[in-house]
Amino acid sequence: MGRAFEYRRAAKEKRWGNMSRIFPKLAKTITMAAKAGGPDPDMNPQLRLAIQTAKAQNMPKDNIEAAIKRASGKDAADIAEVNFEGKGPHGALIFVECATDNNNRSVANVRSYFNKSGGELLKTGSLEFMFDRKAVFEFEKTDAMDLEEMELELIDAGLEELDENEGTVYVNGDYTSFGSLQEALEGMGIEVKKASLQRLPNNPQSFTEEQMEEVEKLIDKLEEDDDVQAVYTNIE
Repeated sequence: MGRAFEYRRAAKEKRWGNMSRIFPKLAKTITMAAKAGGPDPDMNPQLRLAIQTAKAQNMPKDNIEAAIKRASGKDAADIAEVNFEGKGPHGALIFVECATDNNNRSVANVRSYFNKSGGELLKTGSLEFMFDRKAVFEFEKTDAMDLEEMELELIDAGLEELDENEGTVYVNGDYTSFGSLQEALEGMGIEVKKASLQRLPNNPQSFTEEQMEEVEKLIDKLEEDDDVQAVYTNIE
């Protein structure tokens, strides 16, 4: 998946180890998926994957069910996806995805984080061409899996890259192949651990350790915000 992907994945998992941070974010994802495609996971692939991701993070069943029920409530109608693009310390490029019921609050908070770090918000669309949007799936490797054969079978579904690291298999393709890759993996009887649409930098940059400390402080503040669902950077 590349060093940039591995770095961001490890950093996010470290920061999101606190359940009080990750559960509300997962709940929003589940609620939005249920609202968009219905509350039945058997008939809603997006919801099914959101639930699988939540279970992989040990989110309690009651929390998951509550998030699904919330989709039919009045609060769900107010949750919207909004993106922010900015430049952080030392020119680091940062793409922020939010799910919010108060756009003004989210704009003010995100702008404040960038400003206090010496960075700035950019116009919408400024960084779209700097990141490739990818469909990313993760699942555990079993002894019965033949990864070479699996790779061949998934090519027709849109596979671009298949890697294995410490017992976890990573499958990715263009974001437009999310549905076809999901169906192909389910057809193979594979239980996906995590599935998401991610933004990977097409021109990753390196930073010194001192510079990284400043960039990480901004990323920490962003990911602590309840409205922020994901943060992507051009870190190599």
